[in-house]
Amino acid sequence: MMTRDRVRLDADVYYPDEPGEFPVLLMRQPYGRAIASTVVYAHPSWYAAQGYMVVIQDVRGRGTSAGEFKLFEHEIEDGYDAVNWAATLPGSSGVVGMYGFSYQGMTQLYAAINRPPALKALCPAMLAGDLYSDWAYEGGAFCLFANLAWAIQLGAETARLKGDEAAFLKFSDAARNLPLYDRVPTRPQIMQELAEYDSFYQTWLDHPDPEDAYWKRLSPLTYLENFDLPMLHIGGWFDTYMRGTLNFYKAMNQQSRAVQQLIVGAWAHLPWGRRLGAIDYGAAAVSGCDRAQVRWFDQFLKGIDTGLVNEPPIKLFEMGSNQWRTFSEFPSNAAPSFYLSSTGLASIDETDGSLVSTPQRLSPADVMVHDPWRPVPASGGHACYPCGSFDRASLDGRSDILTYTSEPFTEALPLAGEIVVELECSADQPSFDICAVLSEVKLNGSVYNFSQGYRRSDRGEAVQSLRVSLQPTCIQIPIGSAIRLSLSGACFPAYPVNSGTGEISTMVAQIMTIAVHGGRVISLKCNSEEPSGRQ
Repeated sequence: MMTRDRVRLDADVYYPDEPGEFPVLLMRQPYGRAIASTVVYAHPSWYAAQGYMVVIQDVRGRGTSAGEFKLFEHEIEDGYDAVNWAATLPGSSGVVGMYGFSYQGMTQLYAAINRPPALKALCPAMLAGDLYSDWAYEGGAFCLFANLAWAIQLGAETARLKGDEAAFLKFSDAARNLPLYDRVPTRPQIMQELAEYDSFYQTWLDHPDPEDAYWKRLSPLTYLENFDLPMLHIGGWFDTYMRGTLNFYKAMNQQSRAVQQLIVGAWAHLPWGRRLGAIDYGAAAVSGCDRAQVRWFDQFLKGIDTGLVNEPPIKLFEMGSNQWRTFSEFPSNAAPSFYLSSTGLASIDETDGSLVSTPQRLSPADVMVHDPWRPVPASGGHACYPCGSFDRASLDGRSDILTYTSEPFTEALPLAGEIVVELECSADQPSFDICAVLSEVKLNGSVYNFSQGYRRSDRGEAVQSLRVSLQPTCIQIPIGSAIRLSLSGACFPAYPVNSGTGEISTMVAQIMTIAVHGGRVISLKCNSEEPSGRQ
């Protein structure tokens, strides 16, 4: 196809093996169209066999499409043109739906902004409504591992398309050995040397202000009033962009007249299978999203009454019980808070720090000393590969991690919803970070993380209230297990090590003392009465 500014975009088109006219399913992606997101979805030929034309298009400047690739910059206009073009292809019934995850989820939203008349339904997965807070940064900290790894992948592909073998090989080597220990870790030398192949990374670092016009222009939430399409939103509890998926679903559900539904599995960004991290979640955890998407498109592109509009709109996989639960709305029933309690030795003795049911003030405060030479490493979670749940019992034994553990539960505790940790804390440097991790402590002493969050503070030494938003979750803590909150001053390389000074050079990084004076975990507990039942 030709865009409005006469740039050629290339696509593969898959047809059903039968005569007639068919709705079109469009995916627009930057990785070479042959992959077609088959890392998580069925092959396009399977969708064609369900009675759909399927169009997999290389976005501008990627694959064999012409033009220059600039991350997200052309996707609003190009997406609109692509929908109109797909609707007029031979064999098309004139209606279009879109599917895809990550970049391919974002291209759906961009294409919908200007309301192409042929676009009737979307299935956006694992994306960012707010590009700053849902993708590039978390809690004010740059998402180093995810952003750098992705920038290197995209840079390598740009070098390959331009025939620059030397640059391609440098990027390939860097992908296997991420340059995380340069003088300025967020700006490694390779990204400086090969800046001509960078489509976003330096720009994201150069715009640390969430109110910057750059973020507003590229964030779908800026255009929220433009959206009024049926959307099946898909996320994963350990996906890097789960907060974006949930925030966009909630915003759409509040303002749209069209049907909005949400599916969240025990998945990372990929894969969407039964095993993630060190946990086998059982056969029920395997993705059923292909069938769910076909059912969605049958309803809204073919006009078939599938019954889905009469079903609960939210389907969440409950870890622990390893079964799916349905809800009429995203869980938001506040459980009693867990308060931090200790004698001041929560960094030394894992039996000292406790989570209790009544407010406490730590006296003396719990103190952890963050050493930039040996920062607390990332272990599972959503922000660093490998994602998922792992046994962090030995990690929690470090003296620069504070741990607070509840008593074992005498009845199963189902937790579903968003989680916030509120802390009263201070530091002896102008800037410091807090990483908060929630885990299940099993009877045998193993400790498996299920949610975490990160927050950067630049407010100096005074005692302050700090609010850390954790990854939403749905989990059942069984009888005999406890939950644990672990606090640290780093989570490297998921996020850069905070130097304490506001500067980013490793040469100026300071050892810092962080004191926690009190706090609580505010969890959202699902109803004891099943609002919409179990499946």
